[in-house]
Amino acid sequence: MVEGRATFHKRERLVSRRLIELLFGTPASRSLAQYPLRMVYQLRERGEGDEPVQMLVSVPKKRFKHAVDRNRVKRQVREAYRHSKQALYDALPEDKAMTVAFVWLTDRHLPTAEVTAKVTDLVDKLAERL
Repeated sequence: MVEGRATFHKRERLVSRRLIELLFGTPASRSLAQYPLRMVYQLRERGEGDEPVQMLVSVPKKRFKHAVDRNRVKRQVREAYRHSKQALYDALPEDKAMTVAFVWLTDRHLPTAEVTAKVTDLVDKLAERL
């Protein structure tokens, strides 16, 4: 990632069904929680052409029945991640790649500043663990 530019490219999104199943279905995955978010992550070997960090946001329909509400929360989390992801890139070893998923745990909307603080805190905690 280029220093000083907070971007979130399409290739940074976690869309591979295989990687998502590995992330949520194997004991190698770990998680951190900062209410109202849970971050599930998995460190793996980095392959040729792999993006160092791929991210997914999940807001269950059980929490928000209307798509507009789910999309708002996902937008808030993505934006917060975009601004705080540099810490992950700096802490991640060159030969490793990471998949990260943020799962929303409540049925309430929160102010963007609060969501940003929670995401930043989770990303910083994860960077410390690396």
